[in-house]
Amino acid sequence: MSLVTWAGAIIFFLSLMHFLWRYFVTFGAPAPADAGIESVAINFGLFTVFALHHSALARTRAKAWINRRLSAEHERTLYVWVASLLFIGVAFFWRPVRGVAWDIHGWAAGVVWAGEIAGIALTAWSAAALGILELSGVRPPKHVGPEDLRSDGPYGLVRHPIYFAWLLLVWSVPFMNGTRLSFAAISTLYLVVAIPFEERSLVAHFGPAYAKYQKKVRWRMLPLVY
Repeated sequence: MSLVTWAGAIIFFLSLMHFLWRYFVTFGAPAPADAGIESVAINFGLFTVFALHHSALARTRAKAWINRRLSAEHERTLYVWVASLLFIGVAFFWRPVRGVAWDIHGWAAGVVWAGEIAGIALTAWSAAALGILELSGVRPPKHVGPEDLRSDGPYGLVRHPIYFAWLLLVWSVPFMNGTRLSFAAISTLYLVVAIPFEERSLVAHFGPAYAKYQKKVRWRMLPLVY
């Protein structure tokens, strides 16, 4: 395993820690009085850059093109490096937005924080099911065929449990100001738009097995809603 691969895994971990610190600490700070629609537009552009990278490199044709030039190990390492650095940039340059959507106190705040804890737990559970070493690029992704599709554990709850965990992470905050709301709304919009394209690729890869899984697990990322 190369030093670049291990460094990529460290950057991957640091990007997640950096986001959590920014979202729960600095994003909660008061925004300037003039931080309005212009800030939202800049934030939308920032996340679009990250989203386009993710969608492009995750698609089958792009992955095949890269694999013709790099090994499977290096293909994943490249993805981890680029995604992690872009994610750090998005969180770092995210612009404050004025306004407050809600500010919850008392026992109700405890209920909201419970959703946050559930999001963290679901993230860990889903990542473990996929393989943390594979996600971080330390171990090359193994070939996954139709026989490897799982409908148990978190994948029996929704078809994209990591996305469900993301919703819990970004929305389950007692104090939702404009800065956090813009991040939660923009990232959620991306997931809603991206999932149909992602599932189209999964159907093309797994064939009837994934179509059967879609019928068995009805909800994409939010139980009873979507």
